Amino acid sequence: MNIDGVFSGGGVKALAFIGALEVLDENDYHFRRVAGTSAGAIIACLIASGYQAKDLKKILFDLSLEKLTDEPLPERIFPFSKWLLLYFRMGLYKGNRLENILEKWLEQKGVRTFADLPSGSLKVICSDLTLGKMVVIPDDLKDLYGIDPSTFSVAKAARISAGLPYFFMPVKLHGKKGKSLLVDGGVLSNFPIWLFENEHGKRKRPILGMQLSDPPDELPEQKIKNAIQMFHALFRTMKKAHDARYISEDTSRDVIFIPVKGIETTDFLMNNEQKEKLISIGKEKAEQFLWRWKK
Repeated sequence: MNIDGVFSGGGVKALAFIGALEVLDENDYHFRRVAGTSAGAIIACLIASGYQAKDLKKILFDLSLEKLTDEPLPERIFPFSKWLLLYFRMGLYKGNRLENILEKWLEQKGVRTFADLPSGSLKVICSDLTLGKMVVIPDDLKDLYGIDPSTFSVAKAARISAGLPYFFMPVKLHGKKGKSLLVDGGVLSNFPIWLFENEHGKRKRPILGMQLSDPPDELPEQKIKNAIQMFHALFRTMKKAHDARYISEDTSRDVIFIPVKGIETTDFLMNNEQKEKLISIGKEKAEQFLWRWKK
């Protein structure tokens, strides 16, 4: 069965998607179009380029913090300076390693730019802080930045969407109104389930979403005891508030909700047991979902 897929952000918790995708593969579901935000954008890019669940498990399972983080030279020489320079660089890590790894994986499937993918098969959500706009790549590249979408790197699109604020440095794009700073798409839409519907809410084919959270009516309360916790709660509330507008009761029926407890977005030092548990949670939730969805 042909479907369109939408994947939420969630950092390393996105390993749970692999288990869900294994179940979909086993039940003969095929993605014709995919979209995603942040870690979900990475998954979407890999699926659009031809990776299957078994391939994703092989390349993502062993990914570590050291392979993703690239400190600027001054911080490597003077480690204490990273917190001082964070004010000016707006991120601890450059993000080049992440982009290079994605380029390598995509090139193995013959994908470099959006010209190498079927038209409309991939949409990636980013946030332009300078313009105060949600950006859909490749759709908005021409109008906002004068960039030909066919020449734009798929790996760069995913890297921008996964640019967690203050963790990775923002990416600069030069547009019609000057230089823009782009960051994690989750700032404005962590779960773009609306992307494959037209203005009348019509769908070309069934849409299946995967979200790394509880259903909207079951979200736990956030405990806030200090300023850091307040910042994280503010960020999560902003994301949930936007996406909740589009997750109606009807839409929820098409979403695999995968609640992940006790794992943080940037917990790259998980052990193999924790990774396997994430994958098994995704598999379990997908099996429960398909049993109802087939009805």
